[in-house]
Amino acid sequence: MESEYVIGGIMAFLLGFIFFYKSAGRRKIAISREVVKCETLKSSENGVKQAEKPAYSDIIIVGAGVAGSALAYTLGKDGRRVHVIERDLTEPDRIVGELLQPGGYLKLMELGLQGLDSNVCGRSFHNGRFIQRMREKAASLPNVRLEEGTVTSLLEVKGTIKGVQYKTRTGQELTACAPLTIVCDGCFSNLRRSLCNPKVDIPSCFVALILENCELPYPNHGHVILADPSPILFYRISSLEIRCLVDIPACHQMPSISNGEMTNYLKSKVAPQIPPELFDAFISAINKGNIRTMPNRSMPAAPHPTPGALLLGDAFNMRHPLTGGGMTVALSDIVVLRNLLRPLCDFSDAKALCEYLKSFYTLRKPVASTINTLAGALYKVFSTSHDPAQKEMREACFDYLSLGGVFSNGPIALLSGLNPRPLNLVIHFFAVAIYGVGRLIFPLPSAKRMWMGARMISVALGIIFPIIRDEGAQQMFFPRTIPAFCRSLVV
Repeated sequence: MESEYVIGGIMAFLLGFIFFYKSAGRRKIAISREVVKCETLKSSENGVKQAEKPAYSDIIIVGAGVAGSALAYTLGKDGRRVHVIERDLTEPDRIVGELLQPGGYLKLMELGLQGLDSNVCGRSFHNGRFIQRMREKAASLPNVRLEEGTVTSLLEVKGTIKGVQYKTRTGQELTACAPLTIVCDGCFSNLRRSLCNPKVDIPSCFVALILENCELPYPNHGHVILADPSPILFYRISSLEIRCLVDIPACHQMPSISNGEMTNYLKSKVAPQIPPELFDAFISAINKGNIRTMPNRSMPAAPHPTPGALLLGDAFNMRHPLTGGGMTVALSDIVVLRNLLRPLCDFSDAKALCEYLKSFYTLRKPVASTINTLAGALYKVFSTSHDPAQKEMREACFDYLSLGGVFSNGPIALLSGLNPRPLNLVIHFFAVAIYGVGRLIFPLPSAKRMWMGARMISVALGIIFPIIRDEGAQQMFFPRTIPAFCRSLVV
């Protein structure tokens, strides 16, 4: 009898264990489904077509602008499962992001996103059309999921970002999880505060017009007019349209569009400085009344490396748009990030991945710091000032570029992103200052002229050193002294 009780007990134990195991497994699956909220993606709206795709993701990308769309296509092409969440998938209507420098086009080619033309030169276009084509390219990949929704917060568990919480167009609140979340939600980002130390500056505003049925003084070239109080930009965005951007410094009161002050300002203050070839079209554009404005933001990259998350694009780093370098920096950053992620099989160890990706912030510096520093320095040099020394610096810069040869080719190569070397930038910048001093003191030096020359050097230092400080002098000029950079070379 005792043996029967023993055998019965063993059988009961085994049956209980099997029941417990299966119920625990079911609970585990239920919890997993609750956390990830795996749903089948329906065909997206607003013209970006895609088939149903699996909901599990390796990477979540917040934002489908230039940076987000290009990154989604790049990582998707490498076999990653990508979930992109964009607030509005209709075609954007913006007055910036219309100019891509040659260096940026090279990066576009490197990512496989260029058009049919492989000629390396600058490109200008309607920003919204460009973004829609990028989105369509990304959505064409079977492992890229593009969804319309507003990300309200990052999901953080014990210091690690696990995903995002977002609302769909219908107001439904959902959660998406992935080992890595990349935030590319633009200059108005509401997520970057937990991932960086944002110090946003607004040095000026652009007043935008579209000029029709006219020709630029030099076709197929962008134009910078050294106007008073600050530069005016012209560049073609279609066969019939030329974009005009009038810069108004923050120290000047912004004229009101609604009461007619802006129209009067453009006609009385700006129009007399417009090239004759564009004057009539400029006045016509003002009379049509389609005048738009946008603040120009700059923000140095100051990241807080956070396990499970990364910032990219204008959410991470901005510079004055005078040089049209924003998209070039973003595309260059994507190439750097793509190359860092390629050797990795998975991103499950968030802390190790975060430590590894610290090298990204140094590897991006040659391109980013060159374009950022040049944009900030040129804007300050090209803007008018009551300081005679700064006026001399402005004239010296124009005359230095007019010398041609290495004196123009060098700065243009820096501006275009084709020669991203911070040291070359500093050399040319101080060469302009020294050239200006030489013009002042030769052939007839005087105490007054020598004093003005000393003031010019002081102005040059006051312009470029604060920008270099914000960019990080060690990362710009001595990257090999940074441990994270050395680790990336080993990997």
